[in-house]
Amino acid sequence: MSRTPFGLRALPLILFAGFLSLPVLAVLASWLPIAPTGGAEAQAGAILREMAGTVLPNYVWTSLWLSVLVALGAAVVGTGTAAAVTLFEFPGRRVFEWLLLLPLAMPAYVTAYAYTDFLQFSGPLQVGLRNAFGLEGRLLPEVRSLGGAVWVFIFSLYPYVYLLARTALGERAAHLMEAARLLGAPLPRRIRAVALPLARPAVAAGVALVLMETLADFGVASYFGIQTFTTGIYKAWLSMDNRLAAAQLATMLLVVVMALLHLEQRAQKRMRFSTGSGRAGSAEAQPLALRGARRWVAWTVCTVPVVMGFVAPVAFMLRPLAADWSVLPWERFMEWAWHSVRLGGITAALAVAVALALAFAVRRHADVVTRGVVQLASVGYAVPGAVIVVGLLLPVGWLQAARPQWGVGALVTATAFGIVWAYLVRFCAVALQSVQSGYARIPLSLDDSARMLGLGSAGLMARVHWPLLKRSTAAAALLVFVDVMKELPATMVLRPFNSDTLAVVAYQLARDERLGEAALPSLALVLVGLVPVILLSRTLRSKG
Repeated sequence: MSRTPFGLRALPLILFAGFLSLPVLAVLASWLPIAPTGGAEAQAGAILREMAGTVLPNYVWTSLWLSVLVALGAAVVGTGTAAAVTLFEFPGRRVFEWLLLLPLAMPAYVTAYAYTDFLQFSGPLQVGLRNAFGLEGRLLPEVRSLGGAVWVFIFSLYPYVYLLARTALGERAAHLMEAARLLGAPLPRRIRAVALPLARPAVAAGVALVLMETLADFGVASYFGIQTFTTGIYKAWLSMDNRLAAAQLATMLLVVVMALLHLEQRAQKRMRFSTGSGRAGSAEAQPLALRGARRWVAWTVCTVPVVMGFVAPVAFMLRPLAADWSVLPWERFMEWAWHSVRLGGITAALAVAVALALAFAVRRHADVVTRGVVQLASVGYAVPGAVIVVGLLLPVGWLQAARPQWGVGALVTATAFGIVWAYLVRFCAVALQSVQSGYARIPLSLDDSARMLGLGSAGLMARVHWPLLKRSTAAAALLVFVDVMKELPATMVLRPFNSDTLAVVAYQLARDERLGEAALPSLALVLVGLVPVILLSRTLRSKG
């Protein structure tokens, strides 16, 4: 059989990887004088020097404090809830196992809108307290503050820590907890000396994911008026009209995010040292039954995050729906929903197609070049949306300045092409991970048998792999679709004219203090986000 030359076989993969990694590479290249800048380089240097002497230290310290406080809070809440549902037995434990996942369906900026609407000076809680007790002035701390953002992020993002810590404790702690009990160790010492050290790599990986989401956020920081690195990137770009300065600021954030990604990957590798999977069968390895006050403590530990991260925000947003349906923008809701669904569907289909092509290439030829290309194509998932937008528009600006007759700028910013490109850079890794997990369950012997029967690459994919990958590709498409529906920074900047999505409209209405009207698109995003959470819960339960 004739073989395809290595160069021809690798060329499509390299083009795929270049297409998906171009925004990240463009951000890194912003420090190099490799493109016509029209004086923008000197102007960018002046802007960065001015920012370094004025607002940049504030960006750094605010981002640092926000990250530290959110990391500590998410680690405590996520580890505490994971320990409660894996190490102890109490009424409702099975229900809490999936209830604790519900905040994953809530975008952090939607949670911020809900709390602001209910707790602000003119909100129903403070107004009711003033009327009931004859009080005056502000009765509660300002929601739009660093403390408010920390609260929102902790109860929106703790499930990342909860999921990984729950897996580590459920699959790794059982046998050693049993051994410690047989050796006479009391429960507090077993938890302190056995369970928590075993969960430490999982907690570190979860905290790294939480920090990546926190640093990538734009909606909460912008709405609360917090000066983080992400908002600084947008100010340098939109307010000061200098993409090069924004890109150079974005490189600083990119370095931090890549360091967090490296930490997460190292922690995931350390999680593989387990002594076995599944629970031990003896009674000592089963969850300890709680009674009396300890049972109430477990209920409180599990109930508070669910209420603060999901139940309360949803109730706050349902209030304007129940109070006055006439103020809600029903006439335009279907238009916004259609734009969101259309972009999500297009991106999901393309992302799955790219993921299938890349995963199939690794399956057929798992050489160093192929694996490197796939890893390069996956790097965009760890990059904040703001950085991707800057990295996408920077080479477009260079090309537009060099060849204005081509109209590249209009193609990227006035059509759906640019926004779908940004989505693919951001979320192709999600589809690729799901497809690769599906391939991991297909034995290589099937490929050998198909080749012996004379099937080529197209026949192998169509007649062998595809029937076995349908569930994995459906899950990949669903995850990408939901992520696109919730994505805010890239959508807000790159969407075509008069093509607002649910996420953008919710942000704009909340920014204009029309929080009651923002409830409708926000709740729609929550309902969409519930679908993968329900599927994740069913998957975890089937493995338990």
